[in-house]
Amino acid sequence: MYSNQDLDDAVASGALSADAAASLRNFFDQQHSSSAIDEEQFRLVTSFNDIFVSIASAILLFAVGWIGQSIGQALGLIIDQDGPSPLAPAAIAATAWGLATFFTAKRRMALPSIILLLAFVGGVLATVGFGLVLALGQGNLENNQMLGGIIGAVAAAVAAAAAYIHWKRFHVPITVAAGAAAVAGIVMALIVATLGERVETMQDLMLGFVLLLGIGVFLFAMRWDSSDPARVTRRADVAFWLHLLAAPMIVHPVFTLLGLNDGNATIGEGLVVIALYVVLAIAALAIDRRALLVSALAYVLFALTELFKQIGAVELSVALTALVIGSALLMLSAYWHQARRVVVNRLPGQLVTKLPHLDRVAIAQPAA
Repeated sequence: MYSNQDLDDAVASGALSADAAASLRNFFDQQHSSSAIDEEQFRLVTSFNDIFVSIASAILLFAVGWIGQSIGQALGLIIDQDGPSPLAPAAIAATAWGLATFFTAKRRMALPSIILLLAFVGGVLATVGFGLVLALGQGNLENNQMLGGIIGAVAAAVAAAAAYIHWKRFHVPITVAAGAAAVAGIVMALIVATLGERVETMQDLMLGFVLLLGIGVFLFAMRWDSSDPARVTRRADVAFWLHLLAAPMIVHPVFTLLGLNDGNATIGEGLVVIALYVVLAIAALAIDRRALLVSALAYVLFALTELFKQIGAVELSVALTALVIGSALLMLSAYWHQARRVVVNRLPGQLVTKLPHLDRVAIAQPAA
């Protein structure tokens, strides 16, 4: 099985012409009786070797992290008596980069590349954070939200820079989302530093900022999406991961701020959840991304369960909820293209031009 990215790489290397790659995409679309744009394809696993290498990489990263922690304890570079050492994440980040030079740059393996990217950026974030805590002294952080926020912001900034460097070297699609998450972390950490001790009493304000950041990430994702409406280049994969990041940042604050996340849903609140889920479904159809539906799924499942309990179906509430939601999502999946056509055709023409194509014909173009 060859992915769109494989075809792009073949075109970029000269092994396949752009016209031939476009014809091949169209042939597979016709064979599967669906448009490839509706499948929201992204490369994750192409063979069991991806899983094999991922497991081996995870084991190796665990080992070097353990060794780094032991060395840190021997040198006294640890937080508290038996806390973490910055040497552990530093070793993980260095090893992840080294492995990426082969499995990402040369072998172009998808799942190992994702794991190594997350290990690298996460390792850099933890290294800087733990290092600053050691340098400034843990005692200075007690009941000091401002200093803690500043440390978090600095660590997130360095992690964002690390993600940018990784992107320039390896161009793994999820890297842009990791960098966006780090930038969001910078903003939230600075807000914590600004609020100081009031942060614990201003949870709604924090959720509001998360919502705004989520909308920002969503718009950033749409910028990548609109640059490739045919979804035949790496830009579509980058947009996929950005949407996956933006969805929970939007959905969770919205439902929480509306009081729908307190564990006790009334009939009115349950109907509001369902109405919001319908709105999210329309938005997901318009942009041809399913991440919004997946992120809000837990909320609608809980709301429907509570509704069935309210009307007396206590014993079967979970089963009835699963039946309704499962059937609805499967029906939507089966008729996704038709439903999307109904939604998109009712949108303004200027907006439609920025959305993924309804009836995509694979356009011959070089890889991004």
